Amino acid sequence: MLKLEGAVIRKGGFDLSADLEIAPGAKVAVIGPSGAGKSTLLEAIAGFQPLARGRVLWSGVDLSGVLPGKRPVAMLFQDGNLFPHLSARQNVRLGVEANRKLTSAEEARVAEALQRVGLKGLDDRRPAELSGGQQSRAALARVLVQSRDLLLLDEPFAALGPALKAEMLDLVAELAAESGATLLMVSHDPADARRIADQVVLVAEGRAHPPAATAAVLDNPPPALRAYLGAG
Repeated sequence: MLKLEGAVIRKGGFDLSADLEIAPGAKVAVIGPSGAGKSTLLEAIAGFQPLARGRVLWSGVDLSGVLPGKRPVAMLFQDGNLFPHLSARQNVRLGVEANRKLTSAEEARVAEALQRVGLKGLDDRRPAELSGGQQSRAALARVLVQSRDLLLLDEPFAALGPALKAEMLDLVAELAAESGATLLMVSHDPADARRIADQVVLVAEGRAHPPAATAAVLDNPPPALRAYLGAG
């Protein structure tokens, strides 16, 4: 279980508080107005943003002092963070190890991840030689080979067209279900939340609220979310 216990995240002059629990294997959309702190919440869970107060726990273990690379977290950012001078396969290898030659078993893991995301035969291409959707797939494969318990997505498919974005969301949901990973996904689009998430964490007015059923939140949004969505 992921637990934020009395957590306060301070970024610049902004404070975000969080007291919530997310069950293992849950698929959660993190939604709320622009600038409310959705990405900041994920950054704190991943360890990129320190807590001013409180704790982040996974399975009862306090992660608050654990470096990002040592946490059970894989994070996929909006731009994918692919290295332009490396091939798709080389980029995915970085998810396993950056500083040494991979074992044959690890190379097989990389090949399997590339195949799983639909890039078999394209693994020698550099990002500039891939379409936007293929770049997203390569970034997802790099996350996949990390085999972490927590998968955090910070709007990685926002630049894709509707059909391709839906395809990528379905792939993420499928991969998370296969691995049993707990998924948290920042989104500005309620349709994304309805498509992929069982629950929603609303971030608004300085607080990350405990998860609630997706349909319940989006069918009857609270005032802060209603104003953002332009609903009634």
